[in-house]
Amino acid sequence: MKSFLFIFVALIFVVTPVYGQLLSDATGLVNRLDVELGGQIFEVKTVSNFDIRDYEFDEDEKRLSIFISSGLANNLGDLIIPQSLLGGNMTFYLNDQEYFPKTSETERVTFVTLNFTGFGDNQLDVFGTTYFFGLTEKPDDIPIESPSEPKHVETVDDSAIWFILIVVPIGITAISVIIIKKRH
Repeated sequence: MKSFLFIFVALIFVVTPVYGQLLSDATGLVNRLDVELGGQIFEVKTVSNFDIRDYEFDEDEKRLSIFISSGLANNLGDLIIPQSLLGGNMTFYLNDQEYFPKTSETERVTFVTLNFTGFGDNQLDVFGTTYFFGLTEKPDDIPIESPSEPKHVETVDDSAIWFILIVVPIGITAISVIIIKKRH
């Protein structure tokens, strides 16, 4: 019986830390950044494992600046930027250094997948060659079309984590108890 208790306690200390990091890295914070321009509001959507502290849009520079605060070493995020707000050939700068994220675009939006390292405060600047053009309807009425579903940070299902953290150790414990009782 002592070996059963030892195995159970050991599993708690081994399994929990291994999957605990996975949960925090996979959590997606959703932000909607409402950029007002020309009397209209354009919504830039983000899903990330870091926090967006603030943002600003500069019409003259055709630049969207996003101020990031992160507590993790590996930062993951997706941006969905309306083409009618900022489009064309986009360039990116992370902390004043040119950055090359994965991008794809449709006629209406640009999908940007961010993957970078660094704790603390970071600044992402997105420069476009066009902005605020071709609107005949409000941005809220424009459906988002994507060639493929954008990749989201939330890749791990919470129920799978709970299954691993609770059901698997209980199952192993139950099997161990049955085996120990059959031997005695």
